[in-house]
Parts: sequence; structure tokens; C-alpha cells
Amino acid sequence: MKITIEGASPAFERELLALIADHRHELTLSAGTEWTVDRAETYLASLPANGRAFAQQVIYADGMKDADELREVFESLRGPTISLSRAVTRGVREGWWPQGTQAPINPMYDPDNPSWQRAVAYTMTSENVIVFRAAHDRLTGGQG
Repeated sequence: MKITIEGASPAFERELLALIADHRHELTLSAGTEWTVDRAETYLASLPANGRAFAQQVIYADGMKDADELREVFESLRGPTISLSRAVTRGVREGWWPQGTQAPINPMYDPDNPSWQRAVAYTMTSENVIVFRAAHDRLTGGQG
């Protein structure tokens, strides 16, 4: 039997995964690690204000935001970027998304300078831009 459920609430997903875990010896389970609008909304809602503002900058720059432009807004990128990575691990720990879910926003480094360096940009896949825009619009009532 193969079951696909889309659009389930986070509470339903947690309850279903708990039921499946109780019967894991009888089942083969593969959980999708892709970002959904519900997962993205939970991710964004879990971020502190500076992390959410950072994510918004990348989302509304169509998934590619220059790091120097971000530094002008945030001065230091350390706080916002740490909050982004902690949100991914917190989501796995809390059962909001499965282990193996990739960070939605990633640093891009200058390939011509392989030594230690600062990020030159922060990126998000085009698929995730669509998902995270919808999630951000839900959270803000469309005030992107």
C-alpha cells in the first residue's frame, strides 16, 4: 500500500508519524524531505525577528541575495544565519519535518577563492522561493 497525503496540518502529521512509528516493524517508511508551504510557514514562524527578516530578503530577491547588501541591512550576518541553521535542526527535533530536510537558504562562496572567506551571496532554489513566498504571505497577510 502506498499513501500520499498533502495539505495535512502539522498536528495531523505528528500524530500520523507517531502511529507509523508504533508499527515500524511492519512498514517501510519514506518521508519526503521537500519543503512544503506548511513546513516553510512553521520554519519562518520559529525564527527570531532578524532571522525572519533575513529570510524575507532572500525570498523576495528571487532566491539570490548579495551578502554585502545583507550586511548593509544587518551589519553582522552571524546572528541571522545561526538562527536559520538552528531552525532546521529544531524542526527535526520537534518532528516538524524529517531528518535529512535540507536548509532552505545557503551561503554561496567565491569559487575562485578557496581559502577561508565570507559568503558572497545567500541562495534558495527556485522551487523553495515559490513555497516560502506562499508561507511568508500566509504569516504576514501578503505584506511581503
